[in-house]
Amino acid sequence: MARLLQNALSIKRFLLPPQGYRSGLLGASSQLCNFSSKGRKKSKSDGSDSGGENMSKKDLALQQALDQITDSFGKGSIMWLGRSGAPRNVEVVSTGSFSLDLALGTGGFPKGRVVEIYGPEASGKTTLALHVIAEAQKQGGYCVFVDAEHALDPTLAQAIGVKTENLLLSQPDCGEQALSLVDTLIRSGSVDVVVVDSVSKVAALVPKGELDGEMGDAHMAMQARLMSQALRKLSHSLSLSQAILIFTNQVRAKLSTFGGFGGPQEVTCGGNALKFYASVRLNVRRIGLIKKGEETVGSQVQVKIVKNKLAPPFRTVLLELEFGKGLCRESELIDLGLKNKFIIKSGSHYNLNGQNFHGKDALKRFLSEDDAAREELALKLREKLVDAVEHKEAETEALNESPTEEIVSPDSTDEDAVTAVGA
Repeated sequence: MARLLQNALSIKRFLLPPQGYRSGLLGASSQLCNFSSKGRKKSKSDGSDSGGENMSKKDLALQQALDQITDSFGKGSIMWLGRSGAPRNVEVVSTGSFSLDLALGTGGFPKGRVVEIYGPEASGKTTLALHVIAEAQKQGGYCVFVDAEHALDPTLAQAIGVKTENLLLSQPDCGEQALSLVDTLIRSGSVDVVVVDSVSKVAALVPKGELDGEMGDAHMAMQARLMSQALRKLSHSLSLSQAILIFTNQVRAKLSTFGGFGGPQEVTCGGNALKFYASVRLNVRRIGLIKKGEETVGSQVQVKIVKNKLAPPFRTVLLELEFGKGLCRESELIDLGLKNKFIIKSGSHYNLNGQNFHGKDALKRFLSEDDAAREELALKLREKLVDAVEHKEAETEALNESPTEEIVSPDSTDEDAVTAVGA
């Protein structure tokens, strides 16, 4: 019996551990539970802290990269767009035409950009470029005229208002010489307007390899490669010097039309590089003649803004060009004044500020002689037209209505196709 009791006690000790050992096990298990819960809490807090550390490391790495770029390439090589002190509005030079300045949306040609003026012969491309030079000289700027055609008329330039004694003129022998001197002048940062007239004349901007070669030698795309290389070099120095580089260009008939019916019928010379680098492209065409009796005294010119990086393109302006005098500003003001009711027309009589004039020529003569009346009319038109454009843009943004669009093939570079979109 005693042996049975002894065996039962031994089995009890084996199956049930002592009290201290049991409390130790329970404490260890509770410690493990607490450690796991603390571990979960700590892992969450570590995740948030690691995110903050990652953001700070990211900002630090970006700042180090910006400092390295600034040390390597100079101050201003990279900057924050919204934090930079650069002016938001681009500086411009007037074109000399009130209507064209309004159509461009910025008040003229932008500084630091490339501008292309192209069109058929005798359409007024050089005249428009000379007007820009005259306006830049009024602001005290220095201008350069690269006469690659060797056909500049000093008398016409003086009649337009160009101070020929302060105009730099170059008549280069080849294309490399012309574009090299343009690059040198722009890099100097001392000129405001540079006009290259023109890219497309047969004897203008001829590459040196073509001049040195024999008659009949093939020079495939040599002029296009020359223009592409020159524009790659000039684009950066233009933005630094804030000069305006104006190229005049002509059009040629395109014989091989790959687009089929309705494809491009004419192209500009010098390749496609000028189309891509230009911020403003103007298509100038003569659409009529101005006559006094049987004598032709001028031409009516249509200017279409084919490309504009600073304002909506595809706007059209009608200008009057008087032979030997340039653009007729008074005619523009009269036409705009009639549209906006500042001038009242009754038959052949015109009424401006209570004064009657018989015939348009009499009113044009009055405006050309009276500067105060001309400036007053221009100020009224500018206030009304600019305010109307801003109000119209605000209404368009408020309505958010998409207008009807006409789809044109993206492969087509024909200006007639662009006309369809503008219409």
